[in-house]
Amino acid sequence: MDNEQCAKRPKLDHPTSIKEGDTEILVRNTNVFYNPVQEFNRDLSTAVLMIYAKARNKEVSKKGIQKGKITILEALSATGLRSIRYAKEVQGIKQIVANDISAKAVESIKKNIQYNEVTDLVKPSHEDATLLMYQSRKEPFDVIDLDPYGCPTIFLDGAVQCVSDGGLLMITATDMAVLAGNSPETCYLKYGAISLKSKACHEIALRILLQNISSHAARYGRYIIPVLSISADFYIRVFVKIFSSQMKCKDNATKIGMIYQCTGCESINTQAFCYKKLSGPYKVSASPCVNQLCKICQHKQHAGGPLWLDTLHDQEFVSELLCNLHNMKLGTLKRIEGVLNVIHEELDIPLYYTLDRLMSIVRCHTPSMLMFRSALLNAGYSVSYSHANKISIKTDAPNEVIWDIVRTWEKDHPIKRDKLQKDSPAINILNTPITTNVSFDIHPLANPASRQKHLTRFQHNPAINWGPGTRAKIMLDLETRVKDSKRVKNQNKNSKKEKHLTTENNEDINPVLNNKSA
Repeated sequence: MDNEQCAKRPKLDHPTSIKEGDTEILVRNTNVFYNPVQEFNRDLSTAVLMIYAKARNKEVSKKGIQKGKITILEALSATGLRSIRYAKEVQGIKQIVANDISAKAVESIKKNIQYNEVTDLVKPSHEDATLLMYQSRKEPFDVIDLDPYGCPTIFLDGAVQCVSDGGLLMITATDMAVLAGNSPETCYLKYGAISLKSKACHEIALRILLQNISSHAARYGRYIIPVLSISADFYIRVFVKIFSSQMKCKDNATKIGMIYQCTGCESINTQAFCYKKLSGPYKVSASPCVNQLCKICQHKQHAGGPLWLDTLHDQEFVSELLCNLHNMKLGTLKRIEGVLNVIHEELDIPLYYTLDRLMSIVRCHTPSMLMFRSALLNAGYSVSYSHANKISIKTDAPNEVIWDIVRTWEKDHPIKRDKLQKDSPAINILNTPITTNVSFDIHPLANPASRQKHLTRFQHNPAINWGPGTRAKIMLDLETRVKDSKRVKNQNKNSKKEKHLTTENNEDINPVLNNKSA
């Protein structure tokens, strides 16, 4: 006992810390990555892990394994905050490996582990993430957390191999410009899929990532079941379970397919590569499912994909998560509750439209969301929001019915058609006869429960430090909790210069110039 020394919390020359959840991390090196905006990401991941660990441990115990506890790999740990939070807030964990390739990051991880007194649960690791995962295939982890800067696909081959059967992958992608259709060739290079510029771009991004994960898993006879798929702020985050079965992998052909979007009216159609009846063989779908010219507005079509066309969420898991939220102490709890309620109401249908875009295509002012949703419900179809967009319309109604509702609204609120260009999408849509009996009377189900309860359902407007930041930089001034001083100094600097010139020369400057840096 004389030779043993109790571990003491390290002292800092200039003590600075960040507190999140039950965890407090020490920071004095600005080259270690920390982004405060992703607290929602970390809170949600902690909540998901609580439910998963409880179910996983119960499952393991039934197999006769005593004291079954899960193992977790955070492959890209940075400060170690996420791993330490898991250790302090989630029950039933055997060990967490907090890994980073940066020596400075690992040094920070070690200090934070010691400071938070979780040395018995969290093990620091200084290794290349992909190499570590390949080396762990014989002793797989129950959970792998990948939260990289940008695209996660370079880590997926190792991840799908070193996660246990029934294990959980938690994966983030922050390169939303690529996934949202701004650079289709780059999207194909990174994800093996073409994205389209669409109002449903955030859900398209989720489905591209899930398709990519499924493709990696299938190479090793494994398949995925999405538990929860989230589009939030500047990133997407998916939680998927991995299982092994060569037979089930074949079902991917019925769950993955293409998206077709009209270049005029932006109508969307999707089609899986194959279909299969209950007892029959797999058959190739007659492709494409659309004509060269859109039957709604007679404009050309764009093709994108392949996308994951199956379910995005396990609604039973979402229900259990919602039922247990009141037992969790999370900083973004209200937002998590609101988003999960919208997800629980979401229809299991690929993609969505947005109300403002539907009406702007025909140059008509927009009805209320309740009225448009009521029209769909009154016509006998289902409708929901998507958590990815606050004015989204996710429905099982055919495109023809959606546009009949638009035509009926325009008929009651006519526009000046003489101002529309000949053969424009608007004129072609409005000149088509209405075949659906449309009623805008308010339907009792048009106002969903999440809206009636005034829950925080959608993401907040961008605020300080919003965005993915840079690879190795603290996004927060720890003393003042404001933006990096250089960013503040340079913000609107062109406008400030022009204002100074105006005052100095007593001359008017074109107001357009004053807004060029906005």
